[in-house]
Amino acid sequence: MQRCAPVEVSLLFVNDRAIRRLNRDYRQKDRPTNVLAFALRDGEDQRHHATPERKHLGDVVISLETTTREAVAYSRRTDEHLLTLLIHGLLHLLGYDHERADAERRRMERRERRLFQALWTTGAAGS
Repeated sequence: MQRCAPVEVSLLFVNDRAIRRLNRDYRQKDRPTNVLAFALRDGEDQRHHATPERKHLGDVVISLETTTREAVAYSRRTDEHLLTLLIHGLLHLLGYDHERADAERRRMERRERRLFQALWTTGAAGS
């Protein structure tokens, strides 16, 4: 599992229209997406920076419409795909970035799989 000091994260579930607007305004991509993460301190590794004074890492925004469509397309349960997207967003808040380099993308994907398995198979999610 990921080890870090206790932190707070805001989680917002929205529709495609709302996430499209956020994606356009903050990433200059005028289309809906599945998940967005807004770290309070972009560009640095967040895993070891939480302090009692700075517990809030940022916000994760997930489109439930896109999540549902993708779950059907990937032949997955919606709650299973939702957990995957939540983990993905949280890892972005912790400083992981799959767009920088292939090695970083592979590292993030490995971490996502391990966290998903740990949460899904222990009954902490799903079932």
